[in-house]
Amino acid sequence: QVQLVESGGGLVQSGGSLRLSCAASGSIERINYLGWYRQAPGKQRELVASITSAGSTNYADSVKGRFTISRDNAKNTVYLQMNSLKPEDTAVYYCNARTIYSMGYWGQGTQVTVSL
Repeated sequence: QVQLVESGGGLVQSGGSLRLSCAASGSIERINYLGWYRQAPGKQRELVASITSAGSTNYADSVKGRFTISRDNAKNTVYLQMNSLKPEDTAVYYCNARTIYSMGYWGQGTQVTVSL
């Protein structure tokens, strides 16, 4: 089992920045993928950014150049640095972890609201 706890969401003005954190606990040695997803009202959940255990990263086109995913293995935490935020980035952001056994886990989500 893997437990994920997100933090760092909030209200920010357009053009501002936020950093989301996702702390993992439990069977973390089995995690080989960590990702941030988001879901806006009335829309499907979508991938924002991901990072593998080898450090390979992937970003949605809509956030490339503005968001950066990183991980601190010593703290068992993955971060999402979000710069130049836009109102269309408003959503609930979820942390996702996948293990070597193809098990997937989700955090509870954290709200990000970007005002004009």
